Amino acid sequence: MTTIDERLQQVRARIARACVQHGRDPAGVRLLAVSKTWGPEAVWQAWQAGQRDFGENYVQEGVEKVRSLRALGASDLVWHFIGPLQCNKTRPVAEHFDWVHSIDRLKIAQRLSEQRPAGHKPLQVCIQVNLDGGANKAGVPAAEALALAQQVAALPRLQLRGLMCIPEPAPDFAAACRVFGQLAALRVQMQGQLQGQMPEQRLDTLSMGMSDDLEAALASGSTLLRVGSAIFGPRAYAAGAAASVSGKEK
Repeated sequence: MTTIDERLQQVRARIARACVQHGRDPAGVRLLAVSKTWGPEAVWQAWQAGQRDFGENYVQEGVEKVRSLRALGASDLVWHFIGPLQCNKTRPVAEHFDWVHSIDRLKIAQRLSEQRPAGHKPLQVCIQVNLDGGANKAGVPAAEALALAQQVAALPRLQLRGLMCIPEPAPDFAAACRVFGQLAALRVQMQGQLQGQMPEQRLDTLSMGMSDDLEAALASGSTLLRVGSAIFGPRAYAAGAAASVSGKEK
């Protein structure tokens, strides 16, 4: 049976090959292990194999894992919330996570800002953009991303880092690159516009690419890959749950 350690090595090798092929520096790419539905023991194994960034989609499950791993002594983990976030669930995310990738409306950002404990480092956040208008409706339309980014960047206790997308599965490599390329181009456009108003603001993060399309994402400029099944193995969802998780990180 393939272990988490072995899968991590395989994913890192894929990233290294893709970076060489597309002229990227592997040091500029961050690997986020999506540990949703997996227990603390799986995260612990990945941590022992050198993985430090972990992503969660569900608030209660994620907070429980954050607490469990800290109790075990894994205090150097970086926790990313990457799923849809409701207004009544923002406080535990603001209190326990280091990143939020799924900001798609101002109210969520305002609540995270208000609820981030004063003693914590600023919460690192990304704007989620809906590029293709597919079945996955989460994310702000590209035409509205700049206005939202300007508002989010002005909030205290948050640091705007970049953009995130979860596009519909593409039929081939070229099609995936076209979609990811849209987010990369939008980041460049927004960076120029934001810096004219906020010279200190840097959009240095493109959160895009999962287990099945990480090569296309890297070819298109991704700086943060969200990889789950290629590290932890196939997920076994409860009966009837498949529809509720369609389009989320794999």
